[in-house]
Amino acid sequence: MTAQDTLIALFAGVFAVLALASSVGGLLRWRLAGRNSSVVDNLNARIKAWWWMIGALALAFWMGKTGVVVLFAFISLQALREFISVTYTRVGDHRALLWCFFVFLPLQYVLIGMDWYGLFSILIPVYAFLLLPISASLSADTKHFLERAAKVQWGLMICVYCISHVPALLTLAIPGFEGRNLQLIVFLVLTVQSSDVFQYVWGKLFGKRKLAPQISPSKTLEGLVGGVLTSTAVGAALYWITPFNVWQAALVALTINILGFFGGFVLSAIKRDRGLKDWGAMIEGHGGMLDRVDSISFSAPIFFHILRYWWVP
Repeated sequence: MTAQDTLIALFAGVFAVLALASSVGGLLRWRLAGRNSSVVDNLNARIKAWWWMIGALALAFWMGKTGVVVLFAFISLQALREFISVTYTRVGDHRALLWCFFVFLPLQYVLIGMDWYGLFSILIPVYAFLLLPISASLSADTKHFLERAAKVQWGLMICVYCISHVPALLTLAIPGFEGRNLQLIVFLVLTVQSSDVFQYVWGKLFGKRKLAPQISPSKTLEGLVGGVLTSTAVGAALYWITPFNVWQAALVALTINILGFFGGFVLSAIKRDRGLKDWGAMIEGHGGMLDRVDSISFSAPIFFHILRYWWVP
């Protein structure tokens, strides 16, 4: 089976699952007609959002590497916009924010499009982290300067640098896996995002012990364990689209699922600090863009470097 045939089969399978989920959601809504069921309504909203998100990913894949880079650049832009919009900034930060949005964000993705690992790997954690506070300091506004500088840097790191490691997977030259790197993105997204879904399902069905209600009231120990283990099994089952064997796929999936959980957990802590439930309302049933990619932001860089250090000569 060619790489293109594999991707078509994968997306056909995902769309079939979504069609089944939509049918089940519609049936539940029909049976509960006239009664208030926030869980079912939330489920249907999530399924509807998944149709749009998987559709956007399929369209980007059809356009090739450029489409994938542009898609994730857009995701980074929306995520950074959401992060900065709830962050305390002052007029003195405006120059630094212009650098973030109009220089470092597009340049990071241009470098990935050019396969320039030596520069895209250090552009933000070295050059941006040095330039941004310099730029802000030129305004001579010292009120909460350390706090403001750290927030801008953290937002750029999470929303741009970390998320950019998803399309960066296309730059990896893995022997015997040429022309199939798009499948690595499928593996990452399906594994980590299915963990979010399964944590939600296991938590609703069996969740009793709250992990940290002050940070994430809905997250339970049962949901975490059940979700991570189930999505690890999903990752193991997808070994055939990766350069891993089944046990390697399971271990890698377990690692990125744990990182994905902590990504959502950390970003939830920031939301609670800002008094928010969601980062935004861009995606019905999912909140903002950052609500949807919080787990990806922590898992993508780890997944990229696992592959680069153990599978790339």
